Amino acid sequence: MRRLILALLGLFTLLGGTPTAAAFDLKVVHVTGPAYALVGPTGPRTYDNYGLNATFGFIVTRAGVVLIDSGASEAGGPIIERAVAAITQQPITVVINTGSQDHRWLGNGYFARKGARIVALRRTVATETQMAGQELQQLKPVLKDRIVGTRPTPSPAPVAADETTLDIGGVMLQLRWLGNAHFAGDAVVWLPEQQVLYSGDLVFVDRLLGVLPSSDVTAWHNTFHRMEKLAPRFIVPGHGNVCTLQKAQRETGAYLDWLVDNVGAAVDNWDGLEDTVQRLADAPQFSRLADFDTLHRSNINRTFVQLEARR
Repeated sequence: MRRLILALLGLFTLLGGTPTAAAFDLKVVHVTGPAYALVGPTGPRTYDNYGLNATFGFIVTRAGVVLIDSGASEAGGPIIERAVAAITQQPITVVINTGSQDHRWLGNGYFARKGARIVALRRTVATETQMAGQELQQLKPVLKDRIVGTRPTPSPAPVAADETTLDIGGVMLQLRWLGNAHFAGDAVVWLPEQQVLYSGDLVFVDRLLGVLPSSDVTAWHNTFHRMEKLAPRFIVPGHGNVCTLQKAQRETGAYLDWLVDNVGAAVDNWDGLEDTVQRLADAPQFSRLADFDTLHRSNINRTFVQLEARR
């Protein structure tokens, strides 16, 4: 078998070819009307997935395509372009950032050089600017040569208000800050006519959300419940597949409730951190979600530290 494989590789080389890795693609999902999702893997950032381990989106309008979040690097731009081009030949003319985590905005420069307008709230841009250097350093050992040429490019004219309404090519959309979530300044894009919400990292489904040192669990919890009042028909989450509000409530809202209620009770009872993590480590209602084993204990730990600091 080994000789056969070597012979085939030799023949391939003689014919002028070189073995290459399979191309990485995002899954394109039509949500409704002009709204689409670009679904990446739910696992970690890797060299092979170009750091595109998230869900993005785009809206097709008469004035071009509105891209929701731009990926983690210069090298990820063509992958997003290729996915959009499978649906429409319209160019990407506007890029909206819903957040400041690397895969939400570090691809801005690629699209800006092609003439796209970058739109973001001032709150979001403030966190992007603060986090840019750290995010690039964290990506370098993962993306290696695929981070080369990536230059942090926040919106040059961020929206000062906490929400704005845009009419782009006949499609009305709203960029809104409902409150902090995974990062300070996280925002959502709401299409009121289609009842579609691009939630950014406010909503995680199919995988467990991660509480980072920069996350404010109490604020995230409150922001999620404000979002519920919009009653979206479809949600394009920050991670996972397109879903209903009910699924988002089960996999994000209920988990945030669980953290705030259970860890909060432990803090109020003056329980120790290690004892609390051990006691709450088993949460079978969420254990089926991807990344539960790697994130759940650290989520309890960080929630405890945050709530204890406010006691």
